[in-house]
Amino acid sequence: RQHVPVKTMCLGRPYSDLVPKLWQDTIGAHREHVREAILDASAELAGAHGPLSLTMSQIAEATGIGRATLYKYFPDVESILVAWHERHVQDHLERLRKIADKPGHAIVRLEGVLEEYARSVHRTHHRDFGAVLHRHADMAGPQRQLAELLERLIDESAQEGRVRSDVPARELATYCVHALAASRHLRGSGASRRLVDVTLDGLSG
Repeated sequence: RQHVPVKTMCLGRPYSDLVPKLWQDTIGAHREHVREAILDASAELAGAHGPLSLTMSQIAEATGIGRATLYKYFPDVESILVAWHERHVQDHLERLRKIADKPGHAIVRLEGVLEEYARSVHRTHHRDFGAVLHRHADMAGPQRQLAELLERLIDESAQEGRVRSDVPARELATYCVHALAASRHLRGSGASRRLVDVTLDGLSG
């Protein structure tokens, strides 16, 4: 009878095949956790003091890691802010999709999406953020996804007779995106809601 060493076999598979995967999964989860912590700390610091004042030393200290470790994840502050912005945009799109996919009348879901979009633009805008991000971030993809989402809701609302049908839904969706982008320049908690009302009035003709 052939003797098989315990350390070389586990559940019919070589032990050496199992350990690296467990190790890699653990390391991967740890790296993702550190990366998320870096983005969270950077966003909080930038919101409090402005993104142009950020340094890698401040971010490392706030995250609780060494500067050498931080540089293994990101080469500079701008790359961190761009990564944070990309994460924020994807999270925001997911929230909008959930609102759009709720049951009920399309016009109610459309209004919810418009309000959430305007609120997000109003809440997260910072002039210095824009100066940094517009040099790097490609917003064509996310804006296209947003426009397609709005186009679907506008088309459904038109079928319900709640928005105008004399203008193509795609054009109306583009109108909404650009109209609500003005929310970044407004002040006051009710300003973005008033802008949504004006936008809805435009959709109804």
